[in-house]
Amino acid sequence: MTWSVSSCFITLVVLFLWRIEDIAEACKCAPVHLQQAFCNADVVIRAKVVGVEVVSGNTKYDIQQIKMFKGPDRVIHAIFTSSSSASCGVTLEINKEYLFTGSLNTDGRMHIVTCDFIQYWDDLNGTQKKSLTQRYRTGCACTIIRCSSLPCPVSAPDECLWTDWLLNDGQSGPQAKYSACLMNFDGSCAWYRGMAPSKK
Repeated sequence: MTWSVSSCFITLVVLFLWRIEDIAEACKCAPVHLQQAFCNADVVIRAKVVGVEVVSGNTKYDIQQIKMFKGPDRVIHAIFTSSSSASCGVTLEINKEYLFTGSLNTDGRMHIVTCDFIQYWDDLNGTQKKSLTQRYRTGCACTIIRCSSLPCPVSAPDECLWTDWLLNDGQSGPQAKYSACLMNFDGSCAWYRGMAPSKK
């Protein structure tokens, strides 16, 4: 093998590995607080997965909608996702109830990806379930900033620092499980725990 052919071969291998790494990185998501996921989503529903089929390269999950917390004024009967995990496709279990956050495509279909907040309904606690109907919506004018290492200064009064990440897995910390970032009368935002209006 000549030097030029060898050089071209090495370049192709490097490009191939770079592309593989790029695909692997495609679905890395920054963790989000459930309130953020609620505010950013087009649709937030509780539903049971009752069937699955592959349609035009996508996976279609037939669902039984139990409750819509946010979304269009109609019942959603199916959720679509990519059939490829490299394209952020989601794998769901049949006969399981989930909380789904997702987007509406231009054709009106609900679409989910790995970065959406998708969790077994029974894994949510009572505060989170109640907040889906009573609190998260009122906090959408606030911004939650994930703080994983100090210092983490708040740059604006409408921000709340999500500091669960300093101590443990942020998704299971007290702010994630029991608190909402809500706006005060003066336009500033602060964490409130549970359903009571007492500052945390």
